[in-house]
Order: sequence, then structure tokens, then C-alpha cells
Amino acid sequence: MTDAGYLTPKEIQAKTMSRILGGQDVIAVGPEGSGKTTTYILGVLMRLKYTKDEAPKVLILVADADRAIAVIDQFVSLSKNRDLNIVGLYGTGGLEAEINELVLGIDIVVATPNRARAIYLKLGLNLSKLQTFIVDDAELIIKQGMQLPVCELARSAGKCQHLVFTEVIHEKMTKMTDQFMNFPTILEVEDFGDTKAETVDQVLYLVPNYKTKINLLHNLLRDDEVFDKVVVFVNSRLTAQKLTKSIASERAGEFSMLKPLHFDEDGFDNFEDFKEAEEARVLVVSNEGTAALDLSGIPFIFHFELPEEKETFLSRIVKSKGNTQEMVAITFATDMELVQVKKIEQAIGQKLEIAVLPEEILVEKTSKPKGLDKNRIVKVKSDEPAGGGAYHDKKESNTKTYNYGIGQKAKMTMKKKHS
Repeated sequence: MTDAGYLTPKEIQAKTMSRILGGQDVIAVGPEGSGKTTTYILGVLMRLKYTKDEAPKVLILVADADRAIAVIDQFVSLSKNRDLNIVGLYGTGGLEAEINELVLGIDIVVATPNRARAIYLKLGLNLSKLQTFIVDDAELIIKQGMQLPVCELARSAGKCQHLVFTEVIHEKMTKMTDQFMNFPTILEVEDFGDTKAETVDQVLYLVPNYKTKINLLHNLLRDDEVFDKVVVFVNSRLTAQKLTKSIASERAGEFSMLKPLHFDEDGFDNFEDFKEAEEARVLVVSNEGTAALDLSGIPFIFHFELPEEKETFLSRIVKSKGNTQEMVAITFATDMELVQVKKIEQAIGQKLEIAVLPEEILVEKTSKPKGLDKNRIVKVKSDEPAGGGAYHDKKESNTKTYNYGIGQKAKMTMKKKHS
């Protein structure tokens, strides 16, 4: 640890390490760079004892291959004095090769959820001896829609310690962890640093989905005396076109789009023209293909969608020296955008003020996939053998009476090679 430059524990390590070593289930929440990965690596290395078990004792699920490689490298750098076997399963090689490596005896497996599940279903990943089940960057795993393999693997592992590390915690996160964690300890740290940026006034609305965002925006913009000149930022030109139509007004030219996609749509090709047009009240602007705008004289800006690059957001809300402009920046964020909110808060050194949704806002429910159609035609399985006239029963001597798992076959193959 000293050679790697770790001299003093970070806040998240000081808060969680005793609980990890005590075997408790923990959900640790902290921003990027707060030391979450180092925390569980040190916890694993301190708890893991050498045994001759062929099954892995630690399973770590990560969002992608790059993250898996980074975690393995950090394990190697901190365990040079330990004889540990670590393998990565992230989809760059064949299943058979990875299964053959697992059956030789592995202590720690670092994998993407889909790959780990695929090998588990092939009976190549034995979870019977698992001591610690870790989910790293859980917010990214949820964003990529990989909750199902995470939950299936966790439930298959049986009784063991569960550790979840994430930048944010929200409803979808809770729904996932509730399936395999019982009364976990939730520990959160906020590392804002010592510098605090001077920004325009900030307001944050937490909304469940896109439709509720539209309802909220429409409700706020009804007050044309307050919101007399507004710029609404979205990420793509198609979204800008769709949103402009959704909030359209009966007054000609009141709602428009910067650089419209079609010639017959209300809009401006030049941002300065919008600032000078008295009848134009709201302009929807796409982050896609739009250079930095001079927002002087604009009292309100809305971030309907958070830009992918936090620098784009910061360039609009951080005041430059000598800038005395009065502006209010209003941000809408769903659960999936909370990670970007955290990164912005970390960059400016302060939290965004959360506003309460107006009572009259219609909060749209998140649509769920429809069930099976009761009127669909279902083919009835026939009791007759498939294959037509060419079908014949196997001879008794050729009938298979065993059912080896692929892991067992791999072991037998390896034994034959070594003998």
C-alpha cells in the first residue's frame, strides 16, 4: 500500500472498512475518485484466506471490459506479496477457454454481469464457495439495463457478504438491491473539495420520466410574466423538434427552435435574432452541433436534459470574473441523470438546491411492458416424435444416462492433457 502511494485512508474507507471486515452487507455511495474501488480491494485482501477450494471466493461485477481490466490491475498492484489467482470474464475470448481457466482454481473473478451469467448457466462458474459478492459502479450497470443478471447471480450465490458501490442511489437501485440484500448499511460520502465556484442561481427538479418533464416545463412556462425570455437546452436536434411541438403555443412565434430541421417550422438560424425578437419568448436549443452561446440578457435557462459533457453545463452556469448578470438555471433530472448531477456538484463544490414539484403537476407513471396477449394463438405440443418418418428410437446401448456439466467435462479434459 505504501509503494502504491496509499498513506492515509479516505473518508469512504474510514467509514466502511470496519463494517466490510465485520462481514456486513454495505451500500457505499460516493463520487468518482472518492476511493470506492480501493476500499473493496483492501477489504477483500484482508478477509481472503488461502484455501485449496476450486471454486472462487470473491465475485466482482463491473460495467464493462475496461473497468474489469482496471480492477484486476489494481488487485495485482496491491497483492504482490500474496499468491492469488484472479481471472477476468468480460467477453473478449471464447466461453470454453474461460471455463477451462476457472476449473484450474480461481480465488477472485472480475466479470461483466452478462458474461458471468452466461458462464454460470453453462455450469462453468461455481458459486457454492462464494464469500463476497461485489457490485462496482452499480449506477452504470443499471443504466445499461443489467439488473437481471446481477440479481440472478446474487440469488444463486446463496449466503455471503454483499457489497454495492455506486455514485448515486435511487429507486431503480433500491429495487435491484432489495432482491438480494437484507437490511444493508448505507454509507454516503460527499467530496466537494476546498474550492467553491461562483455560479448563477441553481434549481433542481427531480422527475421520474420524460413525460413528467414536459408537464413540468409546460406548467412553469405558463407564467409568461416571470418567464419572459427563456432558453431550453436538450441533447439532440430531434428532441428539440419534438419538445418544441409538445409545448407549442397559440401565439405565433412564441415558442421556437434554434436551427429548425424543416423550413416550415418556427425557429431562428441566429441566436441573436431570438434575443431581439419581442414576440419570441422560449427558444429550444440542441447541444448537438451548437457552439457556445452568449447568454447575456437571458434571465432563465432550462436544462431539460443534462448534457453528456459536464463542461458544457458548467460553461453556462459558472460566472466569470466581473460577471454580474442575474440568471436562474433550472435543471430537470431523472434517476438515470443523477450521476451527471453528482459530477456537476463535485465540480462546483456545492449541492444544487432541490425544488419541490408543484402539486398540480401530472406525474406520469413509467410504462411497463405489456403482458402476453390472451387472444394469441398457442401451438399445442404434439406427443408424436419430431422428425417425421426418419425418426427412430435410440438403441438401449446408445441411450445417454448421464448429465455432466460443462465444468466437469473441462476438468476431465484437463486431467487427460496432464496425464
